[in-house]
Amino acid sequence: MATLEAPVRPRTSLHQGPFITEPFFDFRNEENARRMRAAIAKVRSQLGREYDLIIGGKRVKTTDKIKSLNPSKPSETVGIHQKANKEHVEPAMKAALEAFTSWSRTAVEERASLIFRVGDLMRQRKMEFMAWLVFEVSKNWAEADADISETIDFCEFYAREALRFAKAQTPIQLPGEHDTLMYIPLGVGAVIPPWNFPCAIMAGMTLASIVSGNTVILKPSSDSPTIAAKFVELLEEAGMPEGVVNFCPGAGASFGDAVVAHPKTRYIAFTGSREVGLHINKVAATQAPGQMWIKRTILEMGGKDAIIVDADADIASAVEGVAQAAFGFQGQKCSACSRAIVDERVYDKFLEQLKARVEKIHVGDVTENAAMGAVINEGSMKTILEYIEQGKKDGRLITGGERATEAGEGYFIKPTVIADIAAKSKLEQQEIFGPVLAVIKAHGFEHALEIANDTEFGLTGAVYTKSRDKIDRAIQEFHVGNLYINRKCTGAMVGAHPFGGFNMSGTDSKSGGPDYLYLFTQAKSVGEKI
Repeated sequence: MATLEAPVRPRTSLHQGPFITEPFFDFRNEENARRMRAAIAKVRSQLGREYDLIIGGKRVKTTDKIKSLNPSKPSETVGIHQKANKEHVEPAMKAALEAFTSWSRTAVEERASLIFRVGDLMRQRKMEFMAWLVFEVSKNWAEADADISETIDFCEFYAREALRFAKAQTPIQLPGEHDTLMYIPLGVGAVIPPWNFPCAIMAGMTLASIVSGNTVILKPSSDSPTIAAKFVELLEEAGMPEGVVNFCPGAGASFGDAVVAHPKTRYIAFTGSREVGLHINKVAATQAPGQMWIKRTILEMGGKDAIIVDADADIASAVEGVAQAAFGFQGQKCSACSRAIVDERVYDKFLEQLKARVEKIHVGDVTENAAMGAVINEGSMKTILEYIEQGKKDGRLITGGERATEAGEGYFIKPTVIADIAAKSKLEQQEIFGPVLAVIKAHGFEHALEIANDTEFGLTGAVYTKSRDKIDRAIQEFHVGNLYINRKCTGAMVGAHPFGGFNMSGTDSKSGGPDYLYLFTQAKSVGEKI
């Protein structure tokens, strides 16, 4: 309904000039809250619809289905999806290859214009898209806003970047020659996104692919296929040609593996767990019969992110930053703070204030904008609760530590803080991906840095300190792809914080940054004698 959303901003003012990030809603404004409730009511009326595979523009049904459930209310079906299997790989690849022939030769201005239109349409229906996230992955309103805003930012940013890449020039022109450098598309890409940013990451990898001239086989997470289906509908409405994006939700072990191994797959863009990312990297590195290229992998694989709280830090600010970073979206972010490393001189004071702050977090119905919703599924809930039981043995439970059964039938877990966790222990080293914070005592700043870096991951980190020397040292020595000073370690903004990590956190893809489209293109140099 048009009344739910703000009108699209005029293209001439929006797409000309520098990139600016999409503004967030202030839900303290009652009119914004009213509109969001109306969007939720509209989406609730559409729950349970069935969605088809889309291969070469054709709708395809399968016998096997994927049922997307509301984590806050598992008895409620968000969407029913067809399940792509191995027999769908060849049709999807054929459609993508056929579309690549023309799409790769489509003018970059036309491709960018399509992406701009997608951003315009999503901005117009922003709250409706947010509402789908509320139901499908249990995001509260602010987290849903951040996800959809980032999607719009990717539309705006990557379209501008593609236009910038098209103007690339060689550093010099040799006398008697006309020397040019162009960034051309790679081919057919497999895009395999996660469920935790089911619109932003899914759309970001897809948009970067197609604005660069590639075509895509999109396999969304089985926990969040509905928001991906709504996004593909938007692409079609914006005028995307058939076969440019082929929508194929399916099992990773069957359909996903087969696409990754296919000799015609040119690259794989993946965000997810370390284990799956390493598996994709291994399969992609094996030359299949008929494969003519080295497959490119663009991998984002998680973290075990730490916030260091120095003795001279503003404790109130550090407590707030840690609480937000640890428990925003139930701790289900690869950037989430899962370790607070606190100087022993302020350790007790920090824990006292943190306990009071965390116990104010309301767990409940995100359709009514509770601060924390449910974790994604039953299996995840059981794994998180197992980590909590281990943490109770290894450390001291400060707050939480159990299911929040009073919140409803969903997979709700109380925000949990466990102190006195030893460095190198299970809770301190392994990614939990849930609302569990391990607090570790450090003997000083150098010791804190040592603990922070002693992990196989290297995605995000933060330091709270008033010391310029310690800030400079952290910038030099804290080995993460995204470091924040005196602020939380989540909430990377497109353009300002290019996002991607070191070590087992992935290939440091730096999404939302000026280097990202290089990963989806190859440089062709032409020297023409004149």
